[in-house]
Amino acid sequence: MKYVLITGGVVSGLGKGVTASSIGVVLKACGLRVTSIKIDPYLNIDAGTMSPFEHGEVFVLDDGGEVDLDLGNYERFLDVTLTKDNNITTGKIYQSVLEKERKGDYLGKTVQVVPHITDAIRNWIESVAVIPVDGNEGPADVCVIELGGTVGDIESMPFIEALRQLSFQVGPDNFCLIHVSLIPVLGVVGEQKTKPTQHSVRELRALGLTPHLLASRSAEPLLDSTKEKLSQFCHVPINNILNIHDVPNIWHIPLLLRNQNAHHSILQQFDLLSRATPPDLQQWTEMAESYDNLTESVRIAMVGKYVGLTDSYLSVVKALLHACVARSVRPSIDWIAASDLEDDSAQSAPEAHAAAWKTLRSAACVLVPGGFGDRGVRGMMLAAKYARENNVPYLGICLGMQISVIEFARSVLGWERANSVEFDAQTPNPVVIFMPEGSRTHMGSTMRLGSRRTLLHSRDCITSKLYGSSEYVDERHRHRYEVNPDVIETLEEAGLKFVGKDESGKRMEILEHPSHPFYVGVQFHPEFKSRPGRPSALFLGLILAATGKLEAHITSIYENGS
Repeated sequence: MKYVLITGGVVSGLGKGVTASSIGVVLKACGLRVTSIKIDPYLNIDAGTMSPFEHGEVFVLDDGGEVDLDLGNYERFLDVTLTKDNNITTGKIYQSVLEKERKGDYLGKTVQVVPHITDAIRNWIESVAVIPVDGNEGPADVCVIELGGTVGDIESMPFIEALRQLSFQVGPDNFCLIHVSLIPVLGVVGEQKTKPTQHSVRELRALGLTPHLLASRSAEPLLDSTKEKLSQFCHVPINNILNIHDVPNIWHIPLLLRNQNAHHSILQQFDLLSRATPPDLQQWTEMAESYDNLTESVRIAMVGKYVGLTDSYLSVVKALLHACVARSVRPSIDWIAASDLEDDSAQSAPEAHAAAWKTLRSAACVLVPGGFGDRGVRGMMLAAKYARENNVPYLGICLGMQISVIEFARSVLGWERANSVEFDAQTPNPVVIFMPEGSRTHMGSTMRLGSRRTLLHSRDCITSKLYGSSEYVDERHRHRYEVNPDVIETLEEAGLKFVGKDESGKRMEILEHPSHPFYVGVQFHPEFKSRPGRPSALFLGLILAATGKLEAHITSIYENGS
């Protein structure tokens, strides 16, 4: 097994995840099989209980793992299916060591950070690295490891030491360290400054790790003199100084690395030059260039709770991007805080209220993504009602589906206090209820999580046609509450149709409004399986409906015999 370690210096948020994914793309384009591991030094067992404002979205894997959003980047870029063990946290490591200690597995030894924690980290990396994630048999050729945080952080020290031991254990031919660092430009002087990177590399070397390549982040391309200075003072060959400067879209990053022969430097370190092929990145080139050349755009109203941090909905944004590029339009996302649509905000913040409604009314389609808690729920209902009554294409995901059911029950059935028991435990019309596949008291890993099968009950519905008329779909879930099975018959008699259900028939998975051009709600999260060049069927349907091309697309599917 060959290991590529990505570390970061100077500041966090430099794009280590995109860099790690792009390195994987280039190596995969050279004919190698690639897997990925993300190390998060925080004490949480996983990302499941963290607020989206704290750490961005929680990405959900097929096996139900609630993980860091960087694993979403890995899956999208590398087209792999990772496991929850591909995300290592301090919490997981300490939990595994303490469980062994309680069982007496250490035979009375004093349990310490070195060697017990560091050994656990190394063993975890080595065991996970050999798990196939690309659908083929046997282990991958290369494992790309991203170490979260910044070199020098106290919390990442055990991981740095474990990775130092791993590099010594596997030998220089099997270990390549790429250090991502910032090259700032001071406004007054206008000079690219290398000193922060020099200090960062010095810190890394003091901890026993020496970078083989430097990936320098900058706004503009690095000057030759800057590269020479980095090479001289960081002890890295000048050909191994990579520059990841700002680009129009992140699909350019693998091309940027290829153009700087990053693959050659890594393969040379691994002694794989004779085995690898020249990188074939034609598909990536076409995607990157086609997006740059898009002139038409489509306005999408994103009505959510966490719009203050766009990373909270990263996979939704990427799924919209994939769908838009497939239809040759550029996504123009209008972020609307759901609470700004509510009647209360007309009094407390009239300008924000007016702006939110103006934005909603000017959008070509409406998307209400997932979320937890009752803040902004009334605003989401108003958005769903607006879309339903004005024939505006609507896609509700998870909470967005439940919102559409509550709104329909209130507006059409006249159940004024219809609600979810999550928001009102005493509601006389509980149209969304807690379904016991989880715990009411423990928050972590207690929801309906991971890939579940949804059976499609009608070949004539829009969803079935978009999915290619298959009898079922497998999509990822993350929720505790479900549409109440006892009210389904009443809702359907009033015009709402539940066209997708789980295998028991009791859990509602997909709803549609047959008299509406595109009004779809899904209990699952289709965004997690969307890929560049292979967009999610439902996101594609939303964009097709927003651009007036849905009927033509469905007709073409049937004419082609799909």
